[in-house]
Amino acid sequence: MPVVNYEQYKMMLENASKNHYAYPAFNVSNLETANAVLEGLAQAKSDGIIQVSTGGGEHASGQAVKDSALGAITLANHVHMMAQKYNIFVALHTDHCKAEKVDSFMIPLIEETERRRARGEANLFNSHMFDGSSVSIAKNIEIASELLKRCAKNDIVLEVESGVVGGEEDGEDNSGVENEKLYTTSEDMLQIYTALSKIPNATFMFAATFGNVHGVYKPGNVKLKPTVLRDGQAALKKAFGDDAKFYYVFHGGSGSAKSEIEETLEYGVIKMNIDTDTQYAFSRPIADHVFKNYDGILKVDGEVGNKKVYDPRSYLKAGEKGMAQRVIEACNDLHSTGKTLYK
Repeated sequence: MPVVNYEQYKMMLENASKNHYAYPAFNVSNLETANAVLEGLAQAKSDGIIQVSTGGGEHASGQAVKDSALGAITLANHVHMMAQKYNIFVALHTDHCKAEKVDSFMIPLIEETERRRARGEANLFNSHMFDGSSVSIAKNIEIASELLKRCAKNDIVLEVESGVVGGEEDGEDNSGVENEKLYTTSEDMLQIYTALSKIPNATFMFAATFGNVHGVYKPGNVKLKPTVLRDGQAALKKAFGDDAKFYYVFHGGSGSAKSEIEETLEYGVIKMNIDTDTQYAFSRPIADHVFKNYDGILKVDGEVGNKKVYDPRSYLKAGEKGMAQRVIEACNDLHSTGKTLYK
């Protein structure tokens, strides 16, 4: 199945919202990780989201180029081609674009979609994330509104964030952020909705923060309060009526207890980002391969080694399989397994 179109994507989000499940959204940075996601989703018979961060795009472009937008385009084109081999729906998304990187990352990708649409081709990405956590709520809304207007004209969904996800990811270190900023207030949620809901023909997702943290931490170190999401939905319905709702996104979900994940699904989470756990799932089989085959990988004591085990394909295949299994686990946790809308 080709990457979804706008109407199919909206159908995915609405179906998850009505039926209290979420789509796993996996960060990828090379062909192997992208292939692992497709393989895992297909085995789980689950639709899902493949996403590229600025760091992931930069990595994909190579160390000599380091162009995050160009790398993201490369990965997206690969997914567009490979997705046609699988009987599931998959959407393409970009992750955590800070305000200072909008012009160098998100805008070039939107422009690429505009060029594709002018040729009668499908969108490159289905959605983008604007991370306004480093600016004031007023500036966040100002930038998000302008981006959503442009996205709406091009059948692109925009994800916005209010509050700060703690921890560290892709060089963005929020480990020292004040505690209160880790929990989005209902007042800020209403400001976001009031502004963005006025934009015609627009669809947006909302990454409200409720103590979530990037990375994996020992039990007890992260104080999640999913009731923040519940209270936000209640405030929204009180202000705008029973039909109003947020499509929530759960960031920093790696290492979360299954009970906490279950609770967020009841409050309207329809997308959960997963990166740290899949990084480990990819690397663990590679470490196993190296430990078991060190004398074939290294030319020890003047020997020539064993090409079959130092060929990068041998251990990258193992990493891909390991990550695919973690993708299946994520689908099970989020109750998207067996629920593909592809017919």
